[in-house]
Amino acid sequence: MITYYRGDVVLAQFPNSDLISHKKCPVLIIQSDDVERGGDQKLVALITSNLKRTGVTRVFIDCNSEMGRAMGLNMDSVVMTDNLATLKDSLLIKKIGHCSDMSAIDRALAQAIGL
Repeated sequence: MITYYRGDVVLAQFPNSDLISHKKCPVLIIQSDDVERGGDQKLVALITSNLKRTGVTRVFIDCNSEMGRAMGLNMDSVVMTDNLATLKDSLLIKKIGHCSDMSAIDRALAQAIGL
């Protein structure tokens, strides 16, 4: 069993809004490492290459930046903190990178959930 941590970028099976179908895409683990899980699952934010998806709840990542390379992203991307899911660990395929600076993500998350 692989352990994933907050800030890890993982290729995963992410559910579509119909909660029936899914797509393979990168996600960012946003769940605190200190949370008692009680199960094999993680809270994640979708990462998309659709750059038209902008706003205060979304964080642009330049794939050629130091952060983009560290996150393992092949294309310019957007972390969508307003598109979250709790995924079973079995839906997490493999780690592709890590986001060591979560400050912009944290600000966007606060906007998304009204903190």
